[in-house]
Amino acid sequence: MATSLRLFSILILLSVAAADIRFSEVRSDDRPIIPFDEFGFTHRGRLELNVSQIALSNTSPDLDLSNVGFFLCTRESWLHVLQQIEDAEITCALKSDHIKPVYTFQSLNNALRFDTVYQQSEADQYTLVFANCLQQLKVSMNVKSAMYNLDKSGHRDYLSAGKTILPRVYFLFSLIYFTLAGAWMYLLYKKRLTVYGIHFFMLAVVILKALNLLCEAEDKSYIKRTGSAHGWDVLFYIFSFLKGITLFSLIVLIGTGWSFLKPYLQDKEKKVLMIVIPLQVVANIAQVVIDETGPYGQDWVTWKQIFLLVDVVCCCAVLFPIVWSIKNLREAARTDGKAAVNLMKLTLFRQYYIVVICYIYFTRVVVYALETITSYRYLWTSVVAGELATLAFYVFTGLKFKPEVHNPYFVVDDEEEEAAAEALKLEDEFEL
Repeated sequence: MATSLRLFSILILLSVAAADIRFSEVRSDDRPIIPFDEFGFTHRGRLELNVSQIALSNTSPDLDLSNVGFFLCTRESWLHVLQQIEDAEITCALKSDHIKPVYTFQSLNNALRFDTVYQQSEADQYTLVFANCLQQLKVSMNVKSAMYNLDKSGHRDYLSAGKTILPRVYFLFSLIYFTLAGAWMYLLYKKRLTVYGIHFFMLAVVILKALNLLCEAEDKSYIKRTGSAHGWDVLFYIFSFLKGITLFSLIVLIGTGWSFLKPYLQDKEKKVLMIVIPLQVVANIAQVVIDETGPYGQDWVTWKQIFLLVDVVCCCAVLFPIVWSIKNLREAARTDGKAAVNLMKLTLFRQYYIVVICYIYFTRVVVYALETITSYRYLWTSVVAGELATLAFYVFTGLKFKPEVHNPYFVVDDEEEEAAAEALKLEDEFEL
């Protein structure tokens, strides 16, 4: 029991505010705590709960079904509930005065279903939870939950209070990326004599990012108005999958210097790609399972851990080709007599290495920290921060690796060559 309660504490910390109308199937489940969805309510919040096909493994009339039912709680109130249980003040979360009971099975009266509407007037972020405090009692049921807020006009808003402006945020960023794609196409046409394959690959990454954001904007817009994505979630997952694979592949290819420094990939560089691409497939599968099942699924935590692990491995893997290129340029500078040119290339790759690390750290650590510490009313700020960091990374990559006209007759004078050679000697060894 104590282990399950602590696991639930982890679940509500890992989960994000869900919004759409959820259909969940629980089959022969004896867990004492089953979390469903988290939602940010305003003062005009509503929870519609429809539970059908209820079946209990034990139908004895001696069962105290007041210890089985649904309730709402905040993250802060759950800590108080845990303390009460540890202090033996209560034996069931449903008996705590820190939760908001929605429905207990004591009210079933032998019925196999119930429908209830709970009005939430206290604004906060709540998690819908099912509690089963009867040992060895297994519960089966179909649960349909719809959480929403009413706006001033009385219309339903199925997006959490802190995420109601996300459709506009995603649409705005999609327009920015479509603009960048247009500008990049113009640049490729203008400097078509110096365009390499990597530049077309960069264009594909930007277009996929724009389409991904557009689909996410439509997805959130339909959920906001109707509680259902109407198929836009499928398109979002498709473009998210393609965007993830192409972005990580692009970082690897730029790190190797493919097409603009050399026309081929070494075996070890190919192996990195062969690792990153399948891992991105696994990461996207995990993301779909996480989004579609919700924390009530028994394997939800496992899939969440898989996603985080795979994401970390991919982020580390893409750094190796950049480090290899830096070391190769350093060695070449000592042997081919082109210190000035190699110093410029070395500086560029070192800058890119640092920027990639900053991008990974910000989007994986800082954004999560913002989401954790920010009030539920301002959860959109973590999304904006992540998208701004991604936009800055795309712009930096485009500016540093855009097509350039190289003059084959450009001659570096002796003084510049000597200065570059001295700079290379003074540089510390660059380690991963």
